Amino acid sequence: MKNGFFIFIKNFSYTITSNLISLLISTLMVIILPRLIGAKDYGYWQLYLFYATYVGFFQFGWNDGIYLRYGGKEYIDLDKRLFFSQFWMLLFSQIVLASILIVSSVIYVNISDKKSILIMVSLCLIIVGVRAMLLFILQGTNRIKEYAQITVMEKALYCFLIIIFLLVGIKEYKIIIVTDLIGKFISLIYAMYCCKDIVYRRISTFYFSFKEIKENISVGIKLMFANIASILIIGTVRFGIEHSWSVTNFGKVSLTLSVSSLMMLFINAVGIVMFPILRRTDERKLASMYVSIRDILMVLLFGALIIYYPLKGILSAWLPSYKESLVYMAVLFPMIVFDGKMELLINIYLKTLRKEKFMLRINIISLVLSVIITIITTIVFKNLHLAVVSIVFLLAFRSVLAELFLSKVLNISIFKDIFLDLVMTLIFILIAWFINSWNSVILYAVFYGIYLIIKRYDIVVTLRNLKVFMKA
Repeated sequence: MKNGFFIFIKNFSYTITSNLISLLISTLMVIILPRLIGAKDYGYWQLYLFYATYVGFFQFGWNDGIYLRYGGKEYIDLDKRLFFSQFWMLLFSQIVLASILIVSSVIYVNISDKKSILIMVSLCLIIVGVRAMLLFILQGTNRIKEYAQITVMEKALYCFLIIIFLLVGIKEYKIIIVTDLIGKFISLIYAMYCCKDIVYRRISTFYFSFKEIKENISVGIKLMFANIASILIIGTVRFGIEHSWSVTNFGKVSLTLSVSSLMMLFINAVGIVMFPILRRTDERKLASMYVSIRDILMVLLFGALIIYYPLKGILSAWLPSYKESLVYMAVLFPMIVFDGKMELLINIYLKTLRKEKFMLRINIISLVLSVIITIITTIVFKNLHLAVVSIVFLLAFRSVLAELFLSKVLNISIFKDIFLDLVMTLIFILIAWFINSWNSVILYAVFYGIYLIIKRYDIVVTLRNLKVFMKA
C-alpha cells in the first residue's frame, strides 16, 4: 500500500517538474516572442500552432484506441511484437497522409505564407502522430518518468534554438516553426529509445494485423472525434476571427488565449497521473473520489484566478502594443475553471468508465452551438467582443452539460456546486472587466473568502476522505 502511494507521489513529482519547466518556457515564449518578432509574424506563428492542433485527426483514433484499451496495464506485459507492427504501420500511414496534404497545399493554396505553414504542419503531422503512440503507451502503463523527460526535452530544445536564432537577429516566423519541428523530432527519437523493445525489432517479427488496427480505431475514433470536437469548440470561434479580421487581430486574441491556457499545464500534470490510477480503482469508490477531488480542485482553481491581476499588469507594461487585446483576459482567464474541471476530472472519469460515446455527444452538441454563435458574432454582427465572450460561455456550457450527465452515472448530486461555480466565475468576470484597479483584487478576495466559508464543511470532509484514499 505504501509503495503504491510513493509511486503516485514520485510520478506526480515527475509530471509537476516537467510541467513547471514547460510552463516556464511557454511563459517566456508568450511574453518574449510577440515583443521581438512583430504582430504579423506572431500571427502566422499562432496560425501554425492553430493548424497543428488538428493533426491528431489524421490518426483516426488509432492512438486513442491503444490508450483506452491498454491504459492501466503494466509495460512488461504488453505484446511487444504486436506494438512493433502497429508502430511502423502507423508511421507509413502518416507519411502517406502528409504527402497528400503537401501536394494539395502546393496545388490549391495561393497565399505563399499559408502554403509554407501547411507544408510544415504536414511534417508536424508525421512526427506528432507516431510520437503520440509511444507517449500514450508510456502514459497508460504508468512510465511517467520517461513521459515527463520527453515532454521537457521537446520544450527545452525548442526554447534553446529560438534563443540562438533571436540572438543572431533571425526573427522570421518560419525559423520559429522549424525550431518547433526540430524539438518535436529529437523528442521522438528519444521516445523511440525509451520504447526500443517495441520500435527496434527484427523485420521478420513484423506482421500486418488489420484486426488490431480495426479494434483500436473502432474504440478510439469516438474519443478522437470527441477530442477534435472539443478543440473545434474554441477553434470554430478562432476560425471566425481569422476569417473576419486580420492575422494581426488573430495573433492578439491568440496571445490572450495562450496566457489564459498556461495554467492548464498544471492541470494536465495531474491528469496524466490520474488516468492509470482510476483505471485500477474499484468502481464502487469512484463516486466518493469524484466529490473529494472536485472540492479540492475548485478551491484551487478559484484561488488561482487571483494570479490574473498581477499578470495583466505585467503583460500590459511589457507588451504595450497588445494592451488593447489584453482586456479580453478578464473574460478568458476563467477558462481555467471550466477547461480545468473538464480535462482533469470529467474527461478522465468518462474515459475510465468507457463513456467515450457520451463524450462525443456532449462535444458535438457544444460544437454545433459554437458554429451557430460564431456565425452570429463574426459574420452577422462582426463583433470581436461578442466572439471572445462566446468562448468562455461555450466552455461553461460544455462543462455543465458533461458534469450533469456524469453525476447521473455516478449517482451523486452536484447542482449546488455547479451553481456556485457559475456565480463565482460571473463575479470574477464582472470585477475584472469593470474595476480597473487593485481594489478589484481585494473585492474578489472577499468573495473567494465567502466561497470558502460556504464550502468549509465539504472541504473538511474532503480532506478526511483524501487521507483515507492515500492510506488505501
